[in-house]
Amino acid sequence: MTPPILPATHSTSAHAHHGHPPERRPHDLRPWQILLLFVACLGLVSIPILTHPIPPLSDYVNHLARMHVIASIPGDQDLARFYTLKWSILPNLMMDLLVPVIDKVVGIYTAGEIYTLMCFALIAGGTMTLNRTLFGVWSALPLLAFPLLYSGVFLIGVMNYYFGIGLALFALSAWVALRDKWWPWRYLVSAAFVVALFFCHLFTAGIYGIGILAYELNRLRLGRGPIWPRIGVFVSGGLPFLPIVPLLLASPTWGLSGQNYWEPQGKIAGIELIFNVYIDHVAVAVAAIFIVAGVWAARHRLLYVHSFMLPLLLVAGLVYLAMPRVVFATYMADQRLPAAIVFMVLAAMRVDLRHRFARRGFAVVLILMLAVRVGEVQVVWDRLSQWTVAFRESVTHIRPGSRVLVAYADIQGGNDPTDLGLMHAACLAMIEKSSLVTTAFTVEGKQVLRARKPFNEQVDTEDGTPPQTEQLLITEEDPTPDGPRYWDLWPSKFDYVYLLFTERGAPNPDSDRLKLIAEGERFQLYEVVPRPPAPALLSRHVGRDVTSVSR
Repeated sequence: MTPPILPATHSTSAHAHHGHPPERRPHDLRPWQILLLFVACLGLVSIPILTHPIPPLSDYVNHLARMHVIASIPGDQDLARFYTLKWSILPNLMMDLLVPVIDKVVGIYTAGEIYTLMCFALIAGGTMTLNRTLFGVWSALPLLAFPLLYSGVFLIGVMNYYFGIGLALFALSAWVALRDKWWPWRYLVSAAFVVALFFCHLFTAGIYGIGILAYELNRLRLGRGPIWPRIGVFVSGGLPFLPIVPLLLASPTWGLSGQNYWEPQGKIAGIELIFNVYIDHVAVAVAAIFIVAGVWAARHRLLYVHSFMLPLLLVAGLVYLAMPRVVFATYMADQRLPAAIVFMVLAAMRVDLRHRFARRGFAVVLILMLAVRVGEVQVVWDRLSQWTVAFRESVTHIRPGSRVLVAYADIQGGNDPTDLGLMHAACLAMIEKSSLVTTAFTVEGKQVLRARKPFNEQVDTEDGTPPQTEQLLITEEDPTPDGPRYWDLWPSKFDYVYLLFTERGAPNPDSDRLKLIAEGERFQLYEVVPRPPAPALLSRHVGRDVTSVSR
């Protein structure tokens, strides 16, 4: 039996191009059943977040520390002594605007959990809403977005970007819904979304642009009537993006516009990040379930694809191949794209659940993939939380208001996904002990956080790699030969040193200047031993004391 072609104004069957006649609309679950499944799936994906207040994500703790500083200044004297805020037009502000407000009510760790779950709900809800707008009815198939919320991109901890993905899906839904309405409303609403997406993340405004371009290309190729008026309407679809130009020119981020480079390697890895989180076998299993279920549904003519799918894949594919690896000094710019586009792809599909076997099969696929994915993340995070607890315990040994230097024992550290949570864990000292931490994000053009003078010369303002142990030993008494570095003469600048990617029981690299006070499986915390006064200086002080006593 041939599946029906859905109404041409909204969608086309996967078999429409083969000339099959329309027979019936696909049957789906009832809206209340879809809503119930949505809530259940959201509850399941929330388990790892709610059971791990400090998730082992790469940039997450660093961002959370900045949120704490924003909420605490000027009430915290130590943080106010080290840091200041320089608000400006930045395409990376959504978390900075929301989390500090939530922090004042529930605390910083809970605020981070709430924000993360908001990102999840936005992405899943945006996928469902875009599907509803494209096809005209609610569908259960977009629930398959839930197993993809945990991805390799999520492990990086790009929280503003994740929020923007969800908002871009809702923005595209609004564009489609208003496409045949009074045109000023469509452009005004779209321009408002563009501005909001700009402040989420510049790249998410680009994702929205890809969606509109693909949708309008589809309208152009399927439309009827004179070609030139339709081309004019197509070109005008870019008008809502004009506000980005003055915003970007007025932003300090424009100063990073020259820091771009293209890299051919890694394009396949970017696609793998859609499914790959920690365990390769799990990624293969999840991808295989998607593919097998899709092939089975297509073979039985139960899968319906919106005509928007083809231009979407073409546009996104070309952009992905042409996109540099680094854009505006932001790494993995291209590799983030597939993990966002996949939600639009899901929104452009429906499946016929008329038969009981199809309904049961869909439920099995959804539950199986979600259970496998959540189970994988939960098991790995439970194991990684052992060093998370140890690291947080080590922070208790740090005096409030101290200066903390972060260094690497292994330059390859952080390449393994299980090491990502350690890279910025030292920023917990900003939250727990109001400390200055060298790896805190204070890059002009990227964040609002700045280190005050003279401490701005003691932190990484370029988002670079921390120094290695050998570099610390070389610059203990002499500056770096090829130019000043923030870690030069570190014994006189810092109170503590976190040595990351080392092993428990590893020898002290500088026993004269460092005293081990805490360690875990992959880190060591050292207190800097002050250098004793020089003999000549000490004798002068003693002489003065003797004179003062005699007087």
